Amino acid sequence: MKSFETIDKAGSLITILGPTASGKTSLAAHLAYEIDAELISADSRQVYRGMTIGTGKDLEDYMIKDRQIPYHLIDICEPGTKYNLFRYQEDFIKVYADMMKRRKQAILCGGTGLYIESVLKGYHLSPVPQNQELRDALADKSLEELTEMLKCLKEQSDSTMHNKTDVDSCQRAIRAIEIETYNLEHPTEDRTFPVIESIIIGVAIDRDARRAKISRRLRKRLDSGMIDEVKGLLDSGIPAADLIYYGLEYKYITEYIIGKIGFEEMFRRLEIAIHQFAKRQMTWFRGMERRGFTIHWVDALLPMEEKVGMIKELINAR
Repeated sequence: MKSFETIDKAGSLITILGPTASGKTSLAAHLAYEIDAELISADSRQVYRGMTIGTGKDLEDYMIKDRQIPYHLIDICEPGTKYNLFRYQEDFIKVYADMMKRRKQAILCGGTGLYIESVLKGYHLSPVPQNQELRDALADKSLEELTEMLKCLKEQSDSTMHNKTDVDSCQRAIRAIEIETYNLEHPTEDRTFPVIESIIIGVAIDRDARRAKISRRLRKRLDSGMIDEVKGLLDSGIPAADLIYYGLEYKYITEYIIGKIGFEEMFRRLEIAIHQFAKRQMTWFRGMERRGFTIHWVDALLPMEEKVGMIKELINAR
């Protein structure tokens, strides 16, 4: 990854993070408009083409006053593939290095805390091959059993690389166990990866307001064709198991389409899962603060102009 060499460790970066439904993307786009910046997505599912409504890409948020805000690492791979943290680091560093070369301000924005922390802290990773023997041995385990196994492995390795945000399906839990097991059995030399200095803005939203917004947004997305989107992916030949792997909307809507659950149960379980997901996101972000990151929190419910002004003041005070 030669592009590492082109990045100053104190390179300019602004990070905007927050839980789902906090309005972080819209805030990042408005800030980008004000300071002439480009956005780099930190979302583990928005990388997939054709997965638009269910991942909440909300591409209209990138259009501010008739100006398209450039964005990166969205729609970069095919649905059904298994994008991972190692690939994200590689893709991020290429985009970021190019932006530094062009002297363009970068804003990293998203809710996948693991992705954000991996590039800010310079996680040292190696690609992990599939272990079919291990997968076969874990195939009949429940999600609860897999989660407990992953917890034990993390304690052995003292790892911060995975958390419950990433294991809301058995497939994802098995992949996480596969990675932890491989790293325990194959300790490797660290690869060079720069620690990137960044001012970090967190978008905080009151729990009740967040829950209300999540519920409204879920109904809106279902009315806007989210079920048809998932049907289209299945009709294109993507196996149901692959969509279930992605969790949340794709997991429960796929189970509804294939007849495993009814519509009301799908809605109820999905709504609960998204609320739990948002809670886990905030747990990760609070954990980042305990791990030494300084996060400047702004109230999601403030007027956009006021939020952007507060962030600009923080940037100017650096």
